[in-house]
Amino acid sequence: PQSKREGRPFRPPQRNSGRRAHAFTVEVARRRVVSMASEESITACLSIMRRMPPNKIEQNLSGLLNLVPDATDELLQRVDQPLEVATCTETGKAYLMCDYNRDGDSYRSPWSNKYDPPLDDGFLPSEQLRDMEIQANELFDAYRELYFEGGISSVYLWELDTGFAGCFLVKKDIDDTGAIKTGSWNSIHVIEVTELDGGKKASYKLTTTVMLGADISKAECGNTDLSGSLTRQKSRTCDLNVDHPHLANMGELIEDMETEMRSNLNALYIQKTREIVNSIRSLATGPVQDEKFTSSLNQAVTEFGERKTLAGDQ
Repeated sequence: PQSKREGRPFRPPQRNSGRRAHAFTVEVARRRVVSMASEESITACLSIMRRMPPNKIEQNLSGLLNLVPDATDELLQRVDQPLEVATCTETGKAYLMCDYNRDGDSYRSPWSNKYDPPLDDGFLPSEQLRDMEIQANELFDAYRELYFEGGISSVYLWELDTGFAGCFLVKKDIDDTGAIKTGSWNSIHVIEVTELDGGKKASYKLTTTVMLGADISKAECGNTDLSGSLTRQKSRTCDLNVDHPHLANMGELIEDMETEMRSNLNALYIQKTREIVNSIRSLATGPVQDEKFTSSLNQAVTEFGERKTLAGDQ
């Protein structure tokens, strides 16, 4: 099925949820949902989400899904939510759940390549793509440890008609680090790959969404919530050979994008917010209304009243 998010590649194909009795594919089910939920209602829901507090995405989205149940599939595809963590039942390793490793009500582990709850006919990548997915998870896990010094990462790959696509995820939560009571970083990198010139080159189209949240509790500034999301896109065409395989090209593109967005978040948004807040605060005392100032003010008011009285008598 085609994801409706701007610039996003196709999602992995999905099969039926165990709750559905009919032998329809998810693509058919999605189209039926779209026919029932008008584009106007979906647009209105997205407009509401943009105006709601970003630190309550799950709560806001759940309320909209209760109001417009027919738009559930569309809204789940279009609205980015903070990543959730699950544990692989076979390996015991943690992995991240998202729309790109979901099939019905089950999620595929990148470590065991199995679904939880178990799904007999769930989508699985080809053998060649699965080998690349294993390497990508190992490399991205090292990248996460170097850049974030903790957290969880997951990588999922799937085939497209013109190539393949992948989703690279990172999540890190922090608790009670002095000024910051709780905080979270969620980055979602979705990349579409198309080989060109008979496999000598490859085109990479990356869409990255970063969701940042920080709950600040400090005696000097009280309680402050700083949260939001940022989405950017970037395309690049690279040589494809032994020295520059897909994983190296994708990794470099993701690293550049994430570094750029992290710098923008810090320099443009956080620092700009600090500058604005500081500009509306004044630590100096206000004007002193001494006896001379009060006397001159009373005299001016009295004179104005006398002039109004004389004008009325005339």
